[in-house]
Amino acid sequence: MSTPILLLNAGSSSIKYQVIDADDEAVIASGIVQRIGDEYGTIDHTVAGTTHFMERGFPNHSRALTVMVQLFNEHGPALSDVVAVGHRTVHGGAAFNSTTLITDEMLEHLRELSPLAPLHNPPAIAGIEAARRALPDVPHVAIFDTAFFSSLPAEAYTYALDGTVAKTHGIRKYGFHGTSHSFVSRKVAEFLGRPYESFNQIVCHLGNGASISAIRNGVAVDTSMGLTPLAGLVMGTRSGDVDPGLHAFLSRQGGMSIDDIDNLLNKKSGMLGLCGATDFRDINDLVAEGNADAALAVDVYVHRLLSYIGSYVAVLGGIDALTFTAGVGENNPSIRKAIVNRLAGLGFVLDDAANDVRSKEPRRISTADSPVAVLVVPTNEELAMARETKAAIS
Repeated sequence: MSTPILLLNAGSSSIKYQVIDADDEAVIASGIVQRIGDEYGTIDHTVAGTTHFMERGFPNHSRALTVMVQLFNEHGPALSDVVAVGHRTVHGGAAFNSTTLITDEMLEHLRELSPLAPLHNPPAIAGIEAARRALPDVPHVAIFDTAFFSSLPAEAYTYALDGTVAKTHGIRKYGFHGTSHSFVSRKVAEFLGRPYESFNQIVCHLGNGASISAIRNGVAVDTSMGLTPLAGLVMGTRSGDVDPGLHAFLSRQGGMSIDDIDNLLNKKSGMLGLCGATDFRDINDLVAEGNADAALAVDVYVHRLLSYIGSYVAVLGGIDALTFTAGVGENNPSIRKAIVNRLAGLGFVLDDAANDVRSKEPRRISTADSPVAVLVVPTNEELAMARETKAAIS
């Protein structure tokens, strides 16, 4: 039996997609449409080990989905076999705390949440609308990045603001990357051979976007991203935590508008702002060349992450496992080493040889006698989305 599910991840100028058989969890096809809205865009469609490339203009998401469907028709697999479509949706607000069947009414509610994620929800909605037109006869479901963190206790999600203002505008910590944190934390339990609900763990999702979660007995109790994905750790182009007074200061002293400041913190800060690069391979090269800005950027990155890990150890009252995932977490042994060695006083003991191993499989990088297990677990958000979609349509 085969249960092919199409997974769509629509960004402001791109659409990533996969078709996964939800029964045996094999990837049947995958691809990406890039530079939507530009005069010239590209689409890569991979099936049966062969990648089919096309270059043309994609003025909007609807046109991008039309061309994507064309490539499926020409090269397979048959979209007529797809039983459902799962859409990655960044912000579900307080209204959506689980994977949800998409209806016209639900989509209208999602539009109302767009001010909470103006960079993420509108393109996701555009992708949903285009996909529903292209595939009108199958169920479409939304998988929310925020859903995993709907379990946060009030003490963790509440900001110290005027209560009326916060309630009126839905201002609270929501958290993001939840699909990844959920998938990885369950994979940790499987790897360690322990019931998911029986231990405390911290998961570090370190990619161009980065976040960290504290999970007590299978329930998320804190996370670094907040009302928006800007809060928390240092990221590729995002600042992470800054003084809330920075906006007023830059407005008064620098004559910057709110949009200017928002653009600065989201697109021109983080590692890019600190050293001019976002890829840690380039940053490591700069450090090796003696670049002081790059060395400082790495130190700031590690310091911020250490601060969050330490606070989450305190929140949890101790941990059993610390896990690294996503692009930087999975592929940068020097960052992992810098973190774990500075946590030695809290019971973390790194196995240097294990840490240097390159692998796409889950693995332990702490010594056998380390009181805290330190792991590297590759994330697979698309597979998690396929599982969620299958469960929703069942």
